[in-house]
Amino acid sequence: MAMIEEIKKLLAEVETYNINDQDDLERFRLHYLSKKGAIQELFASFRNVPSSEKKDTGLILNNLKEAASLKYEQFKASLISNDESYSGDLTLPAEPIKPGSRHPVSLIRREIVTIFSKIGFTVAEGPEIEDDWHVFTGLNFPLEHPARDMQDTFFIEKNPDIVLRTHTSSVQVRVMENSKPPVRKIFPGRVFRNEAISARAHCIFHQIEGLYIDTGVSFADLKQTLIFFAREMFGEKTQIRLRPSFFPFTEPSAEVDVSCTICGGSGCNVCKHTGFLEILGCGMVDPNVLEASGIDSDKYTGFAFGMGLERIAMLKYQVNDLRLYFENDIRFINQFKSSY
Repeated sequence: MAMIEEIKKLLAEVETYNINDQDDLERFRLHYLSKKGAIQELFASFRNVPSSEKKDTGLILNNLKEAASLKYEQFKASLISNDESYSGDLTLPAEPIKPGSRHPVSLIRREIVTIFSKIGFTVAEGPEIEDDWHVFTGLNFPLEHPARDMQDTFFIEKNPDIVLRTHTSSVQVRVMENSKPPVRKIFPGRVFRNEAISARAHCIFHQIEGLYIDTGVSFADLKQTLIFFAREMFGEKTQIRLRPSFFPFTEPSAEVDVSCTICGGSGCNVCKHTGFLEILGCGMVDPNVLEASGIDSDKYTGFAFGMGLERIAMLKYQVNDLRLYFENDIRFINQFKSSY
């Protein structure tokens, strides 16, 4: 019975032990729960207890150990939650953390921004939910223009003047409204068009557009800028070709193709067996667009261009299906771990 009395005494000590900080907690652990602590000594002496008393003694001894262990864990958790500087249990084994990988569209965006930054372009961004003025009217889109049709644009049903932007040209308008020339900006971002999803098109995609406005800007400046970009992005041997085109906000306008890096120019299903793949549209900023944003078109000229990031990634990484960029398949994303 003497051992039972000693256990009860220790149990009372445990219950009334005052723990205020980490030092108190550690002293409690060492005194009661360590290998040389009081409770372990009682377990060592338990073999000397008479057989008739072992059941009752063992039960109260186990209760003492459980009470001490529970108090230790509760106060440990309480001290951790109250200590903002606590950085974790340093005794826990480390878990291996697998490095992530950047999305190929993010890699291409960063590379394009870096290329244009070499020739003085800086980044500007704007909202994805836009009004009609910044998406269409301010860019010289007539009211009857097909791009305003529901087949191309996602309209906000309760307000037909609010749309999901179909191009990042809306940011160009915002910059022209709020900046005085010279302007030399690029505009990366996500855009939306009501199109059928296929290997070569998607209803959500990413664009990066550019705008340069100053005195004496010519089409020759535009061409040299695009040649610089194509060769920085795809290599010194990259060929480009410009085809006449039409955009409401540029005049003259052109489509720009680069030699297909997937087939090497021999022809494939991605380039439609032409050896070239269209990557962007461009042109000289229409004077009406400049005037609409308060810029004197008699004094200033400029050029603009825009390209799809997924299309550039398709050429750069030879991935021939745009849908892969949106499926979040970790097996696909992991292939780009070494790309940064």
